[in-house]
Amino acid sequence: MSNPHPVLIVPGFGNSGPDHWQSRWQAAEPHFRRVEQQSWEAPHYTDWRHALEAAVAAAPNPPILVAHSLGCLLVSRWAEESRLPVQGALLVAPPDPQGPAFPAEARGFSPLARSALPFPSLVVASRDDPYGHLIFAAQCAALWGSRFVDAGYCGHINADSGLGDWPWGRELLRSLEA
Repeated sequence: MSNPHPVLIVPGFGNSGPDHWQSRWQAAEPHFRRVEQQSWEAPHYTDWRHALEAAVAAAPNPPILVAHSLGCLLVSRWAEESRLPVQGALLVAPPDPQGPAFPAEARGFSPLARSALPFPSLVVASRDDPYGHLIFAAQCAALWGSRFVDAGYCGHINADSGLGDWPWGRELLRSLEA
């Protein structure tokens, strides 16, 4: 049975390498597509926004967005500006653009979106994420009208976290697909 909602993978700064759960999910699922960016290492919000807009517009049905890190900031700001329909969003490890570890190359992703997303969403955060404190992620969830999920101690919830295929994340995604 085909999934009526395509899934768009929205990586963050530097893209998601082959061991990242986003890449593993994409490799395992034919209806998962990556939103490709011109520059993963020197991101410009406007360029990334246009790429996301084009990917959502090209989807045959309203997609589910699966964003990681800088991708979360992209999705939340894009949602304030776009009128395209989205089924839902899984927003994992949002980074604090005012935090000391935030990459200087991505400063154009400030200010933080302050509007509720017009679709169901989950913000998932780790207690020891070097790019964004758990309290920051909870504040994002409140601003964006998202359900907040504490993932425990998982670092930046990326390949370095040793999550493999991250089955618990897939369960969270399934809750948005329902």
